[in-house]
Amino acid sequence: MAGLQDVAQYLNVGIIGGGYAGMTAAVMLAERGIPVTVFESARQLGGRARGVSCNNTQLDNGQHILLGCYRHTLDLITQVGGNIEQDFLRLPLQLTLHNHFELKAPALPAPLHLIELLAIRLGWQTTPTNSLVMLAGLMSAQGLTLKQRLSAARFMLAMRKRNFLLPHDVFAFDLLKAQGQDEALIQLLWEPICISALNTPVHKASAQVLLNVLRDALNRTRADSDMLLPRLNFSALFPERAARYVKKRDGAVLTSTGVEAIIARNDEVELRTARGSMHFSHVICAASPAASARLLREVPQLAPVVAQIEALTFQPIYTVYLQYPENVRLPHPMLGFDRCFSQWLFDRGPISGQPGLIAVVISAEGVHQELEHEQLAQKVVQELSVQLGITAAPLWHQVIAEKRATFACTPNLDRPANTTPLPNILLAGDYTEGDYPATLEGAVMSGIRCADLIFPA
Repeated sequence: MAGLQDVAQYLNVGIIGGGYAGMTAAVMLAERGIPVTVFESARQLGGRARGVSCNNTQLDNGQHILLGCYRHTLDLITQVGGNIEQDFLRLPLQLTLHNHFELKAPALPAPLHLIELLAIRLGWQTTPTNSLVMLAGLMSAQGLTLKQRLSAARFMLAMRKRNFLLPHDVFAFDLLKAQGQDEALIQLLWEPICISALNTPVHKASAQVLLNVLRDALNRTRADSDMLLPRLNFSALFPERAARYVKKRDGAVLTSTGVEAIIARNDEVELRTARGSMHFSHVICAASPAASARLLREVPQLAPVVAQIEALTFQPIYTVYLQYPENVRLPHPMLGFDRCFSQWLFDRGPISGQPGLIAVVISAEGVHQELEHEQLAQKVVQELSVQLGITAAPLWHQVIAEKRATFACTPNLDRPANTTPLPNILLAGDYTEGDYPATLEGAVMSGIRCADLIFPA
């Protein structure tokens, strides 16, 4: 321990980017007594998961949800002062495609609930698990034939038997077809899950990464599949709290301060900004992939890392916010449409106390990209009228397009590691090496890994 403390006195870490990855690394290092300085080019913390304001209404740059299995993210929110049960609307897993399909995580019917209780009594497991719950849910799913329900259940059992590991990665669609999932079943069940989790069409998506998500969300404890819908905007949920946490521990968080250049030396790294230069023992680059590649390109030793980043392709996420009169509500806080422009709808009334505000999410590539924002908003309004009978006109609307929202999560993707050829320059972000697709949990885990590489807990 004394040896680590001796090392700590020479550490001083600069972090480029105040999103979830960068602020995670800052919190972990500040907790360990390591001086940190965060540089964020925008006025607002959060990166691609940040709060924005429109028409005097607090929104997010995209409607995000967390899953109960995002333990690192949820633990970190708690660490910096959050309260998970107050900060989120927690819903048991329920995937509803309006008038087409519904899957719920039910209470186990007799006698299955007795098997679970017996397993707990015998010490085989400590908490209710999702395995039997999900099988019961699949067997009672509405909108599927009995053959399709059995086929979906067999697929989950077969993947569980393999520990959700493939000998080699393939396209998710090819795996599903090889496992006997017909096209209607893929369309109603697996494709919405794949697009929601990986933000990549099922024909292009990595089967192994999809299985990683199914393993963690649908095969462990029952709470892991819960959907957590944030009541706060995503800047307030974690990054702003994290900034206060870091500042209380003598760290600095500088907004509106972009890094203009990285100069690597033998024993330190210089970061140049419009405010001047600062020198650090280590630097964590937790900016967006494009910004990271731009900065790292000027460091010759990092050319292989830059090449990896520049080889990535990206998928968009569009969020259409519609402010209806306050009496307009959806049948559920979260609702899906099938074969529409609109994919997932969120009623911000019960979620965040914003009655009449509907957030409509359109993930991954598609024909919606060819439309002007005004045209897309009108298409969505028309779909809500036809599907749900909402005849009132929205008072205002706002379309937020993140055209490079996430990396395209394709098979055998060569994602950059958190380490680089220079031991005092590290890389964090949801696009770096890991089991998860581009999610908040992936970003947080990358920040934790970088902190551990600099100064282990």
